Amino acid sequence: MRLYIHVPFCRKKCAYCAFYSVPLAAGGAGADMLQGYLRTLLAEISLWGERLPGRRAESLFFGGGTPSLLPVRAIAAILEAIDKRFPLVSGAEITAEANPESALADGWLFGVKGAGINRLSLGVQSFSDADLLRLGRAHDAHAAEAAFLTAKAAGFGNISLDLMWGLPRAPLRPQSQVRWLEQLHRLAELRPEHVSAYGLTLEEGSALEAACARGEYSLPEESAAASMYVTGGEFLESRGYMQYEISNYARIGFECRHNLGYWQGEDYLGFGPSATSTLAGRRWSNPADPALWRESVRSRSAGNDAEILSAGDQVKELLMLRLRMSKGLCLGEYQALSGRAFHADFGALAGLLQQKGLAASREGHFRLTRSGMLLSDAVLAHFFTALP
Repeated sequence: MRLYIHVPFCRKKCAYCAFYSVPLAAGGAGADMLQGYLRTLLAEISLWGERLPGRRAESLFFGGGTPSLLPVRAIAAILEAIDKRFPLVSGAEITAEANPESALADGWLFGVKGAGINRLSLGVQSFSDADLLRLGRAHDAHAAEAAFLTAKAAGFGNISLDLMWGLPRAPLRPQSQVRWLEQLHRLAELRPEHVSAYGLTLEEGSALEAACARGEYSLPEESAAASMYVTGGEFLESRGYMQYEISNYARIGFECRHNLGYWQGEDYLGFGPSATSTLAGRRWSNPADPALWRESVRSRSAGNDAEILSAGDQVKELLMLRLRMSKGLCLGEYQALSGRAFHADFGALAGLLQQKGLAASREGHFRLTRSGMLLSDAVLAHFFTALP
């Protein structure tokens, strides 16, 4: 089983962000917020430990929000509670997301490494100060590199760096392919073990969406964005990073095992406000509002409103998750779940995608090519329409 802990706090909302987060107050008020969160989180872990006795965890992931705003002692207390209720298997992957500026504060990187975090995911997003300013990030390029080097000095041997492509610049001057490759060259010089490269999307209600609507910034045209994705992937592979998912690349043996668990349909249990869980074909999400989340734990009603995934839902998820991965969909797995042959259901569509260079079939797997991955939302829509 995979475990996820959502840390909802941020110092400020990034301009592009639509994830659930709350601003962490300064001083004593912020300390009270953190203490209240930790108290409820530990109670939630205890509750599910009672409900699921004997379950062990293969991985643990602190996401957010900004997990690097949690004090080291809080992370140590969470790890202790997890290991008591859901003992971590030997060699378990334990990841914490971090922002450079908070990761560099008060010896945090050395502290969490000592507490048991063994994988770090740094939200760099860009090595350009101008880009970071437009994105509303709290760090600059120097802090990004300093956080990486400090993490290495703290003993982290498994670090992922996040970068974003397709960024806005001044009106009529969006990010170009040349500038994107410059970012990747700078990243490659640091030699992280893992890279997550995401295309920027304008999320409804975000500050960046409003700025683009006002004409302050513009995003690259679709063809330019597609070129960035393809050439960026080719560059990363030339530097030893294997693409194993739409937006993720890793040196051999450093794929994110936690996220692979999601994409391979394994059970996962989420803690914290807005966290989602899927266990034995049942799915539920915690309330996003901290007060409602707190009440659901206090009343022991967490998870009572779970949705039972139908056979059709499970087949759709199989298609959606496996086609995110470079390995693709195992045709035998599709037949075992659906009771039907993949080519009987999708032979014409699969053939068309292969003709256009968007997909390939090999050794019992059907997969999207890099060009197909770029169009994965549209491709999946066609699969869902054709699904019996």
